[in-house]
Amino acid sequence: MKPRSSRIAATAAAVVVLAGFATACNRGSDSTATAAGGAKPKIGVDLPRADSDFWNSYAQYIKSGASSEGMNLLPTSNSQNDVTKLVANVQVFENTGAKAVVMAPQDTGAIASTLDTLAAKKIPVVSVDTRPDKGQVYMVVRADNKAYGTKACEFLGKQLNGTGKVAELQGALDSINGRDRSEAFASCMKSEFPGIQVIELATDWKGDVASAKLQSTLAANPDLNGIYMQAGGVFLQPTLALLQQKGLLKPAGQPGHIAIISNDGIPQEFDAIRKGDIDATISQPADLYAKYALFYAQAAADGKTFQAGPTDHQSTIISLPNGLEDQLPAPLVTKDNVDDKSLWGNTIGH
Repeated sequence: MKPRSSRIAATAAAVVVLAGFATACNRGSDSTATAAGGAKPKIGVDLPRADSDFWNSYAQYIKSGASSEGMNLLPTSNSQNDVTKLVANVQVFENTGAKAVVMAPQDTGAIASTLDTLAAKKIPVVSVDTRPDKGQVYMVVRADNKAYGTKACEFLGKQLNGTGKVAELQGALDSINGRDRSEAFASCMKSEFPGIQVIELATDWKGDVASAKLQSTLAANPDLNGIYMQAGGVFLQPTLALLQQKGLLKPAGQPGHIAIISNDGIPQEFDAIRKGDIDATISQPADLYAKYALFYAQAAADGKTFQAGPTDHQSTIISLPNGLEDQLPAPLVTKDNVDDKSLWGNTIGH
């Protein structure tokens, strides 16, 4: 990711407030004073779903991070991949005095009116992992999802020597993440590996849908030799179970192995890489998502502002039409670096 502007140093006030977080990101500047009497502002956090190992890990990091920083976190809610529930949960945060809200809207188009309502009430929003299409956001905490699709394409293209058939288990295409990953993967394959046929399977981020569509694809394409899973947290288990059932789960390096790359970086993917069941994943930083979601939510509640430019945590803040986005790093993980202790998938729960 290329920096788009020069780095903006933090003011002295930004270094003083949130001292624990300031060592990680010292770019903010104060616009208002901390609440009178030193009372910490209330922060509301909505979790997007509980059926994904990735998001369950993120939830653990939110809990531990808020506790270690002594934040005034309201009871977390879970919108269960339902924008209607998300809107209702946010209303509860409003009614209980939240001064900032963290959410991860899975439908990035339908949340606009809720964001407008919060903006009118001067309640800033930090959006994690997904970038709302419209509606004001204080900060999006996200990785470069187009880079996910490009990295997956480049890895599979090289593994298959530029020929073959690849099934792509796409996320929801009404989500910016699903669109970014799918568009980048398609563009890279077309330009770099025209000899590879891509079979696009829209799944709406649902494991059962992915499994059913992959089963039909395997029946029609017994020569399938590659799979790109856009979300290992929901696709890994059903995909491996199906391949095992069909007698197609052969270790990497053996004849008949289907090359597989995933996105998420959960411990289960790392174990699958070690076994040779899959070849690679892109580590979406659940730990950093939680860390900087809480950091920016607290900063927003304290009246800080940020500007575009490189940060001191190997990321770049970019300008959006409706706010800012901190694009965090997401490394490719293969058998060569799967045991790297700096990867969150090797530390969660340990």
